[in-house]
Amino acid sequence: MLLIGAHPELDRHDTGPEHPESRERLDGAVAALDRPAVAEASVCLTPRRATNQELSRAHDERYLDSVADFCAAGGGPLDPDTVLSSGSWTTACYTAGSGLAAVDALAAGQGDAAFVLGRPPGHHATRDSGMGFCLVNNVAVAAAALAERGERVAIVDWDVHHGNGTQDIFWEHPSVLYISIHQWPLYPGSGRFEERGHGPGAGTTLNLPLPPRSCAPAYLGLFDEVVAPEVERFAPDWLLVSAGFDAHRDDLLGNMGLTAADFADLTGRVMDMAPARRLVLFLEGGYNPHAVQLSVGACAARLVGEDYRPEPASSGGAGTDRIERYRSGLTKEAPAS
Repeated sequence: MLLIGAHPELDRHDTGPEHPESRERLDGAVAALDRPAVAEASVCLTPRRATNQELSRAHDERYLDSVADFCAAGGGPLDPDTVLSSGSWTTACYTAGSGLAAVDALAAGQGDAAFVLGRPPGHHATRDSGMGFCLVNNVAVAAAALAERGERVAIVDWDVHHGNGTQDIFWEHPSVLYISIHQWPLYPGSGRFEERGHGPGAGTTLNLPLPPRSCAPAYLGLFDEVVAPEVERFAPDWLLVSAGFDAHRDDLLGNMGLTAADFADLTGRVMDMAPARRLVLFLEGGYNPHAVQLSVGACAARLVGEDYRPEPASSGGAGTDRIERYRSGLTKEAPAS
């Protein structure tokens, strides 16, 4: 059974006209769940609002209070990219709460995997700052809750942009492994291979930047040769995915070459890595509503055992030279046994 955290009727996050992080992208994602194979094998989670105590595991309390007050006063631009409205704070709290509800439901044996579809996205939100359309770091809130329980958590981020916020929050955390495959150079400018964590978290950050126009061969090669071995070595109890769909070839803000079929294959890879009934995907970016609908549809179908490919897989492209470079870089970095 696939658990769905999607409550568009509660979405009051208004970014204004022509903003790329629009309600239409969520509508596209939710529409993808209407296919019979997915609808028959999924159940919607009851809406739940994250508390400030739960959010403060990942965020500074002063930041949370300031954003809540900002939205209560009517909202406005938080930065040049991030626009809030009076309903943005409540919406963000429900999206983060959906991730927590998904974790609790899976832990209680109520499903096999979960997919959280909500707004705003989260992986750019640092401990004390929102940015890049993001307000609350949804995947980090869930990971921090699990880590507090003594669980080991791996986060895999395939959004086209580097999740600088998730990296920031867990930079010194030994129980959370953060792996990102992203386009570089691109906003926000972080995510170099050399960024590996610090102190007790040294080695628990792994960035795998790819050049523009990278396609399935580069992504799947990195998953098979680098990501899967690192996840296996870390031996997580849970696998969380920052599932952005802005690496799609038709996205408005990225320059990659993936298709909906490729996202089905990426989903299959994370399913193979995850412990049984311990996989949660979180919607991040993706700014072409039609491409989001196709990609979420292929992803959700794979989660319920259906191979749905509304577009053919991509081929060729850049980035395949990075596979051996990163694999050998990690080999050289590892201590001698």
